[in-house]
Amino acid sequence: MPKLKSKSPRSKKKKLKKESTDSTLSLKERLAQKRKANQERKELIGILTTVSLVSFLVGLVMFLVAGVKVAIPSILGIIVMSLAYKYPRTGLIAFLIYVPAGGTITYYIGNSPILQLAKDAFYFPALIAIWQMCRRQKLPFIIPAAIKTPLFIVFSLSILTLLFINGGQQLNPPSTGFAQEATSEIPIGMGILGLKVFLGYIPLIGCVYYLIRNKQDFLFISRLQIILILVCGGLGLLQYLLLLTGVCEGTRNAIGSDLFKATLDARCYFGGSLLYSPEEGVIRLPGTFVAPWQWAWFLISSTFFAFATGFSDPSIIWRFMGLGSMAVLFINAVVSGQRIALGLVPTCFIVLLILTGQIANLKRFIPIGVGLAAILGIAMLAYPTVVQERIDSFFGRWDASPPQEFIVQQFEENWKTVDTPIGSGLGRATNSARSLGSTKLVETYYPKVLYEVGIVGLLGFLSLVTTLTITAFKTYRSIKNRNFRTYGAALWVFILFISYNTYYYPLDVDPVAVYYWFFAGVLFKLPVLDKQEKKNEELLESDQR
Repeated sequence: MPKLKSKSPRSKKKKLKKESTDSTLSLKERLAQKRKANQERKELIGILTTVSLVSFLVGLVMFLVAGVKVAIPSILGIIVMSLAYKYPRTGLIAFLIYVPAGGTITYYIGNSPILQLAKDAFYFPALIAIWQMCRRQKLPFIIPAAIKTPLFIVFSLSILTLLFINGGQQLNPPSTGFAQEATSEIPIGMGILGLKVFLGYIPLIGCVYYLIRNKQDFLFISRLQIILILVCGGLGLLQYLLLLTGVCEGTRNAIGSDLFKATLDARCYFGGSLLYSPEEGVIRLPGTFVAPWQWAWFLISSTFFAFATGFSDPSIIWRFMGLGSMAVLFINAVVSGQRIALGLVPTCFIVLLILTGQIANLKRFIPIGVGLAAILGIAMLAYPTVVQERIDSFFGRWDASPPQEFIVQQFEENWKTVDTPIGSGLGRATNSARSLGSTKLVETYYPKVLYEVGIVGLLGFLSLVTTLTITAFKTYRSIKNRNFRTYGAALWVFILFISYNTYYYPLDVDPVAVYYWFFAGVLFKLPVLDKQEKKNEELLESDQR
């Protein structure tokens, strides 16, 4: 019988020495992490102390000059901007959370035009911090590189409009007749605000690209969006139930034409302006947003994110949550009274199934399809009158004013009324700029762009979104990981849909004005994450050998 070889004293010493070194290193690492945590805590306390003192002094001055309604936003604004600049990643995440909640927060604090821009207190300081980081580390800030040229062109054209059209209106205001008051317009201010609305969120692509460092960051963002959909969708359903049960009155007791107008006076706990006159067959709910049509576009855009997580998340629990959020979106599309949501939410779901190839994945598609159909069936059986009213309203509106005819009419009208080839002035058709001067209501996006920056600016912007769409398609097609590829496909379809949609103006206001550029940044990061995952798999295989 062969003797077992005993380990030599030398090998035992080597093993003990290695274990001692490992434990020492582990101890050193733990101590280093503890020191780093203590340093970060002290730094945070120091920043909070300084910022609180400064904001208190500024708030005190604002209170004495303009009252409490200006003092509170001033204090909060200084604190938020300081922290967002110091911690840009946290600032961007807070920005994403604030977008669907902003309409509700605005009216709880107080209805002020300044509060409509409160979300930018998270965004712009984080943007500046990331831009400075890119300069220090010599990293590209404009991502992807393919959009640099069209972005430079459309930005230059917009600056020309701002200087020559808005600037000319500022220096040469229209003359007033005898005994007429001079206009109090600020055309340059309108132009700056119009430029921010038009191009201000494009840098989100680069910001989000650097926000996501690894797969964990990506999953955090995608799952956070699902939580936001579930929370906001749940509040939207609660809003409908409060109106249905009479807890909120809505506009049901209004008189005359007020029965058919959304009004802030009818507000029901969440969001802003609301229309609820069921006896007249009209309901327009705002959900958590300022206006009903913003809620409609939240439901539409969220369809893409819910679909992406429902079909691609590696965790089965989060896949179910993604599909549950899809069901919440479907139900809200029915009860919200938004015709465009009722038409586009199921349509977008079907288009996503086809364009992403998930319709061929029968094992996953059939249970999901049956589940969603069952939920919709129950909803329709529970509220047959509501469903019938929405369907009748949708087709009635389509027959009365077909979308294609409405878009053509808007193009023709603004082609005739635009002042110059470089437009009538930035902000002149932007709702949020109406406090700075007279604006024109243009209810479709590209005719609105035509009116503000002219045919030259319109062509420049179309070249930008076309380049972005093509690059997004190439990016998603380059991804090998199945889950990343499915998510990227859903985001590409979203970018494609919004790039060429001109019905109303979702790209001009929340939430699509943010989501379009934000999730483009997510898409362009996916190939990097794909390579990281491949490298990790190769390392794991080599370790197992």
